[in-house]
This record gives sequence, C-alpha cells and structure tokens, in this order.
Amino acid sequence: MRIHVTFIDRVGITQEVLALLGGRNLNLDAVEMVPPNVYIDAPTLKPQVLEELRSALLAISGVQTVAVIDLLPSQHRRLQLNALLQAMSDPALLIDNQGHVLLGNPAFIRCLGKPLEALTLEQLFADPALADELQRHGFRLPMREVILNGQAFLLDALPLISEDTAQAGALLTLFHPNRIGGRLSALQEQTESSFAALLGSSEPMRTLVARAQRLAQLDAPLLIHGETGTGKELIARASHSASPRGHEPFLALNCAALPESLAESELFGYASGAFTGAQRGGKPGLLEMADKGTVFLDEIGEMSLYLQAKLLRFLNDGRFRRVAGEREIQVDVRIISATHRDLKAMVAAGTFREDLYYRLNVLTVDVPPLRERGQDILALAEAFLQQACTQIRRPACRLASSTHAALLSYRWPGNVRQLQNVIFRAAAICEQPLIELHDLDMADSHATNNNDNSEESLEASMARFERELLSRLYREFPTTRRLAERLGTSHTAIAKRLRKYGIGQT
Repeated sequence: MRIHVTFIDRVGITQEVLALLGGRNLNLDAVEMVPPNVYIDAPTLKPQVLEELRSALLAISGVQTVAVIDLLPSQHRRLQLNALLQAMSDPALLIDNQGHVLLGNPAFIRCLGKPLEALTLEQLFADPALADELQRHGFRLPMREVILNGQAFLLDALPLISEDTAQAGALLTLFHPNRIGGRLSALQEQTESSFAALLGSSEPMRTLVARAQRLAQLDAPLLIHGETGTGKELIARASHSASPRGHEPFLALNCAALPESLAESELFGYASGAFTGAQRGGKPGLLEMADKGTVFLDEIGEMSLYLQAKLLRFLNDGRFRRVAGEREIQVDVRIISATHRDLKAMVAAGTFREDLYYRLNVLTVDVPPLRERGQDILALAEAFLQQACTQIRRPACRLASSTHAALLSYRWPGNVRQLQNVIFRAAAICEQPLIELHDLDMADSHATNNNDNSEESLEASMARFERELLSRLYREFPTTRRLAERLGTSHTAIAKRLRKYGIGQT
C-alpha cells in the first residue's frame, strides 16, 4: 500500500513521521520526502492497520492529511519516461561524460539486436574518436553519420545539463536517412499535392489525370513528358501521393540545375573524405533519404552519360555506392522522371543511353501544352489571379470579359508557368478591381503569336516581365523596402533585381 502524508513544514517533523512508521515494524520499500509531503511505499501495510496508522500520523503536530495513492512520484515519472521511450520510433540512448551507455529506448535495443549491457561509444559505433569529439565540443556536434550493427544512421547529440549547470552527458538520437528525407519532403510540400489540386476540366486534362491515376498504383518507373512549364512536377507529386508509397518521402532533383559532380553527390551521397570540405562521416543522398518513397528526376534528358550509367545500375538491382564509397547500399525507391526533350532522338544521336531509356519508359504520361487545354486557360487565370491578390495583399479583383479572347488565342510557349507570370504582373500593376486587356500587357504576346519564328525563350520572357514590372512599380514605390512590401518579398531580393536591371541607378 502506498500513502501520501501532507504536513506543515517544521523542524523535526519528517523524523517524527519516519520514527512512527519504524516503530510499527513496517517493511518500507521506498520513502520520498518532498516537503511538505512524504510519500511512503509499504507493501506489508494492511487495510485494517491503515486506520490506526492514519490516526497516529494525524496526531503528530503539523500533519494535515493521510491518503492512499496509486504510485509514488518517482514511479509516476518512471512510467511516463517508459511511455515516452516506447513512443519514440527513432533509436535514442543516454551516455555519461565518459561515453558509457546508460540507457537505450526499445527502438535502440531492436537496432542493437541484443540486450543492453555495459557498452561504450567506441564499442557501439566502432569510432574511437566519437566520444572524444563529443567531450571536446561540449556534447554538441553537427549531425553526422554512424554505423550501428551494419546500418547507417545520422546521429544528433543533445547535451544534458544538471541543476548546477554542469554537463552530465548527452542524449544521442539516431535517425534513419529516410526519416530525414521525410522531413525534407514535408518542408517542400507547401501545397496540396493530390490529383484533385490539378485545375482543369478540358478533355486533354481529364484524359491525363485518368491515366496518371491508374499508373500511380503501379510500382514501376514513370516517365512524364511535356513542354517546359506544363506542370510535370505537379503530376509527379500527385502520382506519388496516390501511390502505395504516398506516406513516404518524395524528393526531387533537377538534373539540369547542377553540374555532374554535385548532381552525383546529391543523388547518391558521398563517403567520408570524398572531397575537400566533405562532411565528416559522409552524407546520404536522395536515394537513401527517400527509401520506401519516391525520387523525382526532373529534366532527365540533361543527365550526363556517366550518371546515366550509374542510375541504370541502380534501376537494375536497387544497389549503389556513394561517391568514394566502398559499401554497397540497397534501398527501395520508385523513380519518376520528367523531360521536355525527345529522348528517342537523343538515343539515336548517342546522347542518351538506350538501355536507360527503356528502363525509365516503363510507364509514361504526356502532359498537354496549355494551348491545347481550351477553357482551362480561363480557369487557371482566375485561380492565379486570386493567388496573386493574396500574395501581394491587395483587394480581390477579376478579369474583364475583354481579356478572354486574348488569353485563349495566345499560344503560351511558356505554358502554365508563363500564364501565372502574366497574371501576377497584371495583379501587381493594376489598381482597379477589374483587369482589362491592356493590363495584361498582351501586345508583345500577339506579335509573338503571329510569328512563331520570333518566339522568345521562356527565360527571356520572364526577365522582360520582371524588368517591366519593377520599372513601373519603382516610380510609385521608390525604395527597396516599400517595393518589397508591395510585392510581398524581401528587400534584399528586390535590391538585387533593381541592380540587375539598372533600375533606380543614376
């Protein structure tokens, strides 16, 4: 039986309470003194003896209450700690200042593969420098890779500080790379990524969505083809979300945005010492972090032949090696790729591997260009207009009917992305609640539409849009901070763009 005694604190009262208990030859398993409270665990205390004991305790000067309780405070804390440790899906362990393992949660014990015995960090991770580094850096280290029982984890250290502010060891948490990948995926996922979020009811769009939904359920490589700006990544994200892997990480790599060496290390990771400045212990790549999930390779047609060969080997058996690594790593990842280029023509020209093409081209979808989507253009324009008004914090506005014909007749070489830019520019410049045709600045667009050979690149179109927008608004908001507030961005970003286009410089 466990009892709780409360009292008015005075000198000697705790000794009187303990003396009374001792005089009755009670077997006490635990006594916890937290003035003005005494908690007593007396297994041999019988109910029939409790009333006499209660009366004797209340007779002591200052004792206020005597109550039966379920658990002592320390037992409550132990249960709460055990529940917390059980709930942690990531392996975690406590170490003391000398690097001895004091406690591990069930997830850690499972990874260890045996009961927790007297262990040191050197024995646990086969890294003699780890304990010394932790001590030298006050048990604060950047996240680094360690190997536990043949499995790679990322280790995070949190110093433990005692009440007298002295260091008392550290809590080490081990994250599987795909746990980090899941967090990265969640950070990237800022908008709805299901097929329901894809705007458009045109026949080409309905056909695309129906096909993509069917293919999403098939666990095989998917190749998405479409012009620049058509929303290939949106299709890839929706396909992942609708697949059996939907709750696992989705990580993307733009093959055209990085040089070969960086793209290789981003995708496959690198081993410790792979190059100058490499993170100690190595770093997992997207394939490891997306284990059980999906990796999206955008602009796959820009991948070098060397990386194509390495990717082909991974697709054959799910294995790869990190840059400068010797250890074979196996993961379960679905590859979704996208391109605006004609991969068959590239195969014929020898710039894309034929065997890789057939490995990637198991399932395919073609995203229609915006010019073939009919009335979807108007629906998208209205949706983008609402988004733009919210982003720049202006009152809601709408498109005049006079704009519809121009929007529908233009060829939109930059597709959905270009439409979004045109609408954003109109919302930022026009102060009226109704956006007219001249607000869309479609004059250049008509000229372009009438002469296909004069179509400027998407990059040039976006740069022209940005320059004209800033030039117009700068006259009304002639400081970087005011202009940044008007456009809903940072003044640093605005200052860079003003310098780029020579706006406001004398």
